Amino acid sequence: MSVILQIETATTSCSIALAIDGKVMAFKQINERNIHAEVITLFIDELVALANLTYDNLDAIAVSSGPGSYTGLRIGVSTAKGLCFALDKPLIAIETLEAMAYGIIHSDDFTVDEGALLCPMIDARRMEVYCALFDAHGQKVRSTSADIIDEQSFAEELNKHKVIFFGDGADKCEAALGTNHNAQFLPGFVNSATFLSQKAAEKFDKKEFEDVAYFEPYYLKDFIAGKKAL
Repeated sequence: MSVILQIETATTSCSIALAIDGKVMAFKQINERNIHAEVITLFIDELVALANLTYDNLDAIAVSSGPGSYTGLRIGVSTAKGLCFALDKPLIAIETLEAMAYGIIHSDDFTVDEGALLCPMIDARRMEVYCALFDAHGQKVRSTSADIIDEQSFAEELNKHKVIFFGDGADKCEAALGTNHNAQFLPGFVNSATFLSQKAAEKFDKKEFEDVAYFEPYYLKDFIAGKKAL
């Protein structure tokens, strides 16, 4: 039996889940900018207590590894590594876009047609998004990249497949791509730590763990600090 604490902070959602053998037993989540540092440890404490467990009962810590918000990723990964060091537990990393795709595939509210492609999108800046393409079984068919979206984006894929766009990056791309009859947009998608469950359980069984001392988030792009408004 594996008891895994799962942390998702790559987007505006700060989400914590507790899963046993890949099944979510409890989770807490808030979808709000710049609040991750305030609530993450509180959420973890509450979930462990709610499940009548102690931290020693955890078998591993899983974290959404990016791409995504630079600050959010730093908070999530730092928290996960701190727990791994303190508890002497292994660290499992799941790529954020892959977890998002799994979330849609295993949703009770949505069915992915065979032949359709999934395009999770995370908001970057202006018309830029972090994205990748997955088939209906969660296999990556186009590598993760930072793309500036215009009317010609995904033209080849949209010519052959229905493409399902979702995530906070997809919202701002609908104006550019929404006129294509093969483009489908899922409104209201919120990223969640529950999406890590299946992949985290698989990696735990295979002992696919990260080096806690050297692991860093997958930023994809260098961090560029903006000027504070006066």
